Amino acid sequence: MFTSNDGLCGIGELAEGAGVTVKTVRFYSDRGLLPEASRSAGGHRRYGPEALDRLRLIRSLRALGLGVPEVRGILDERHAEGTADAGSSAGGALEAAVAGRLREVGSELRALRWREAALRLVQEAPPDEQADRLRLIGAVSVPPSTAPLVRFWRGWLPARMPARSAGAFLDVAVPQPPDEPAPAQVLAFARLNALTLAPCRPGTVQPQPEAHRAAGARGAALLYTGLAEAYELAGVHIRRAREPHPGEALDAFVASYTSTYGVRDTPDFRRRLAGQLAADPRLDGYWELVAEVNTAPGGRPEPTPGTAHDWLLAALTAQTGAVPDQGTSPRQSKRRASPGLGA
Repeated sequence: MFTSNDGLCGIGELAEGAGVTVKTVRFYSDRGLLPEASRSAGGHRRYGPEALDRLRLIRSLRALGLGVPEVRGILDERHAEGTADAGSSAGGALEAAVAGRLREVGSELRALRWREAALRLVQEAPPDEQADRLRLIGAVSVPPSTAPLVRFWRGWLPARMPARSAGAFLDVAVPQPPDEPAPAQVLAFARLNALTLAPCRPGTVQPQPEAHRAAGARGAALLYTGLAEAYELAGVHIRRAREPHPGEALDAFVASYTSTYGVRDTPDFRRRLAGQLAADPRLDGYWELVAEVNTAPGGRPEPTPGTAHDWLLAALTAQTGAVPDQGTSPRQSKRRASPGLGA
């Protein structure tokens, strides 16, 4: 290729040797990625022998989807190390650029899978449901974001609740969109999104757990920590399709309240707790949608805090024979013991 007396080649020869167009070579040269060795008397670009390997490396990096700034950083690093050939070992700039591109590709793939499932959801919808599904899907960002759900729960949790406790709660309360969703999971997540964004109806107030006011931020954190343990224990029984019954899970459930309020676990406490929890406002619809989002097609639904709460409350009610009650709370007459998790 480099057959001239001065050992240089023109832009056309270089483009042919690398399998690219002259326009491509000119583009990289103008942006400083492919320096010229000199110009001919007629002003034509001339390139040295190292230009071919450099151009091939640029083409390879661009084929991976790396931008010009990333390519420039890789070339500068290799030049500084004296290893500008394409076969040299990867440096920090290359590793960082590839890692960043992999993250971008992952996000792009998730967005495409979400769009595919959303398209199937609309395609499979009965004609009278298509408009509603389009409205729900259109309100969800692509790739989908959990930010509306997080904001919903942060408004629910007590102010000044320790960040660690709040974060642990959000981990279980906010489902992550599946990487490869089925149409039903897209619909469930879109409905969750709409549920958390919906304004309160006129004359209504978003129900808040009374335990927040009764125990305060730190007390609520203690309550949620205990409930999380109880829900995990109950989840074992739920997965095995066992009926609600007294035992370790129920004891942990009750202990989360007694430790928070500083009272003893007595039959009377359990009876009043069961009655008041049964009377608390509920968010069953939210937890049902969470279960749908988290359940792969053909799979068994995983227990949620809502289903675990229901199982434990059923066990407590059966044990005590309690009925819904609007009377005094386990701690004081003006306080109710709702945790908000199963509500």
